[in-house]
Amino acid sequence: MLISREARQMHGTTVLCVRKDNKVVLAADGQVTLGDAVIKHGAKKIRRLFNDKIVAGFAGSTADALSLFSRFENKLQEFHGNLPRAAVELAKEWRTDRSLRHLDALLIVADTKNTFLLSGNGDVIEPDDGVCAIGSGGNYAVAAARALAKNSKMSAKDIAQEAMRIAADICIYTNENFSIEEV
Repeated sequence: MLISREARQMHGTTVLCVRKDNKVVLAADGQVTLGDAVIKHGAKKIRRLFNDKIVAGFAGSTADALSLFSRFENKLQEFHGNLPRAAVELAKEWRTDRSLRHLDALLIVADTKNTFLLSGNGDVIEPDDGVCAIGSGGNYAVAAARALAKNSKMSAKDIAQEAMRIAADICIYTNENFSIEEV
């Protein structure tokens, strides 16, 4: 799936989701930038939620993303781990709530059956091919992951790692200090 204009404008990270052979992998780089300077190399931009059954990653403002993670965890609890319902409810709240509307982040959330990209515009987008990405290196990572998935027998994890390496070689806001979670 192609990422929105909003996602392309976010600088400072790449988060990639790859779904293949009943596995889903979320990978993110560790670079944090402030203006034109790298201020951290090993940030954790993905985490496991709801008894480790769901993985989530963010691009954008860290404080905003952490607030969204917290709200998303509450939605998962409220809807007993139903990822599609929790994603839709968070997106609705994010879009309509006066204070949440201004949060500057994008989320990718996934479990064994579903993958969604969530935005403050109310977007709940499920990729057609099981591959999506956010952040400044997202388009590079998606292109690489799609090519690897179609032309190799690599696992979802291996595809994610190699696609992230390719994105890091191209995007100056993405480093090679990856965090990877698989469900």
